[in-house]
Amino acid sequence: MSSDFLLIDGAAGEGGGQILRSALSLSMLSGRAFRIERIRAGRERPGLLRQHLTAVQAAADLCAAEVEGAQAGSQTLAFRPGPIRAGDWHWSIGTAGSCTLVLQTVLPALWHAPAPSRVRIEGGTHNPAAPPADFLQRAWLPLLAGIGLHADLRLLRHGFYPAGGGAIEVTVTPAATLTPLRLEQRGTLRSTGAEALFAALPAGIAERELAEVARRLGWPAESLKLRGLPAERGPGNALLLTLEHEALTEVFTAYGERGVSAETVARRVSNTAARYLASRAAVGPYLADQLLLPLALAGGHFTTVEPSAHTRSNLDVIRQFLPDLRIGFDEIGPDLWRIHAAPPA
Repeated sequence: MSSDFLLIDGAAGEGGGQILRSALSLSMLSGRAFRIERIRAGRERPGLLRQHLTAVQAAADLCAAEVEGAQAGSQTLAFRPGPIRAGDWHWSIGTAGSCTLVLQTVLPALWHAPAPSRVRIEGGTHNPAAPPADFLQRAWLPLLAGIGLHADLRLLRHGFYPAGGGAIEVTVTPAATLTPLRLEQRGTLRSTGAEALFAALPAGIAERELAEVARRLGWPAESLKLRGLPAERGPGNALLLTLEHEALTEVFTAYGERGVSAETVARRVSNTAARYLASRAAVGPYLADQLLLPLALAGGHFTTVEPSAHTRSNLDVIRQFLPDLRIGFDEIGPDLWRIHAAPPA
């Protein structure tokens, strides 16, 4: 490979795997080669893990990229993309690494492929520090469909950390024309619901989580759902809170942990949902981060709470690949921010 690479610092800002995933997505879209150094250098297990390697492999498959440094533990990677290709793709992470994060790496490219594609990814579907499949289905993809980015996701099998074994399948339609994303207000609250998933664990854990949600948020019994999954899908436990507003749906998630009470799990996610409901922001902090790349593609704006370190790092990567794009955020009120993007004047 020659030396004409955009140099990315993988330890800048939040310093996590999102810097690599965003770089892969933007490289495929822009055609710009990049070299990333110090990948996850500050993490307990620095460098590339299986989940990151699967994202690299998936991106390389889509555009027949030249890649150097794609080995477990590597903190340096060089990536030179070719033209984006449609196809019937299948990737297996081999661990409980997140299927949804791998999917979000390749989706922007597939929306710009010359034909529809089908994607199957195996690994973790419900694991900490990643959006669960339900979040993509209920919150993220419906918003993107409204601006012209279409993908239909099916959850084939649940896969919890640390066992994995889950699978998702997605059909992707290339984008024709895009409509700017405009989310100033979330509108009237139409419905709320709490769903406690459990597999190979006592049902009482999930029941206690739902009881704590009802106590803290005042939600009625008919909005609480207990869902037992086949034992072979576990052990695992997830608690999902869904808030459907007029303009969008938000999903907040917490996971059961060894040594952490069901009440503590429910309290954490209930507090997150309550803070969102008390704010004037259209979009919560996690959805805000997931909307940045689509916002860069379509333009527009949305309101949210104060951008996280994760969001700020993601913005920095977008600016490096798309220097002519006007993208940023402004504080417009108490704990109220507007993130906006527009093509060059």
